[in-house]
Amino acid sequence: MKELSVNHLLGIKYINKHDIDLIFETADHFKEVINRPIKKVPSLRDITIANIFFENSTRTKLSFELAQKRLSADVISFSAAQSSVKKGETLIDTVNNILAMKVDMVVMRHSDAGAAHFLSKNVSASIINAGDGAHEHPTQALLDSYSIREKLGDVAGKKVVIVGDILHSRVALSNIFALQMQGAEVRVCGPKTLIPKYIESLGVKVESNLRKALEWCDIANMLRVQNERLDFSYFPNTREYSQQFGLTKEILDSLDKEIVVMHPGPINRGVEITSDVADSQQSVILDQVENGVAVRMAVTYLLASKIK
Repeated sequence: MKELSVNHLLGIKYINKHDIDLIFETADHFKEVINRPIKKVPSLRDITIANIFFENSTRTKLSFELAQKRLSADVISFSAAQSSVKKGETLIDTVNNILAMKVDMVVMRHSDAGAAHFLSKNVSASIINAGDGAHEHPTQALLDSYSIREKLGDVAGKKVVIVGDILHSRVALSNIFALQMQGAEVRVCGPKTLIPKYIESLGVKVESNLRKALEWCDIANMLRVQNERLDFSYFPNTREYSQQFGLTKEILDSLDKEIVVMHPGPINRGVEITSDVADSQQSVILDQVENGVAVRMAVTYLLASKIK
């Protein structure tokens, strides 16, 4: 059996193109499984997985839990907001207590960049990074690329613009790494204050005008304005943001081609995109959600097969 080159999924920058291809081939198989009347396979009956979320997350957590249950794994979920972490327990203490219960794999979201990497060096379980600070969110980037491949046949040669808060976005960084690895061209678009200084060193061009960015691209990935991460005002107000960088049906219809619209969710309707764009034929937002389960099944299954 072909296997991944890594024992953990800490970020896209630690994997290679063969890993991505293998994950997508495996996800194709699991996508067929989750569309059957019986949506479960017994693949991971002997594996126990702990989902540890130190930051709130509904969509990612539900997607991982569903993926794990579809594979018949035993699942324990832990929300740090309601836990003894608040009593001063360290990350290592928390995880070691959970591993003492004989857990094989940990899916973790944490507000500190590098937390998943730190954990992988200090515990014996396989780690999947479900988002660490403004660093990486590898499974989101994988499901985004998988959705592009499904819609347009291939990622190679495609032009993708990522619009919005690039500075605080782990989704943007993971997407840039994944898309470039597969041969796509990437640009970013958003308020100057939300574009990191180093972005051009990653081989990414900056386009400050949304209209020009849309005329150039095949796919527009519209990021959520992350109000909870904005410690001071990076743009005057939401209304001004949506006027400059919000995608409306009017703009979409005025382009001389059809582009694919993506969004990692949850959507601020009327800010990054209007409802009629989110619900249009060009939007693959709900496909991304469905593909998220198949891709997370694939990642979990492939990493579990390396657990000795």
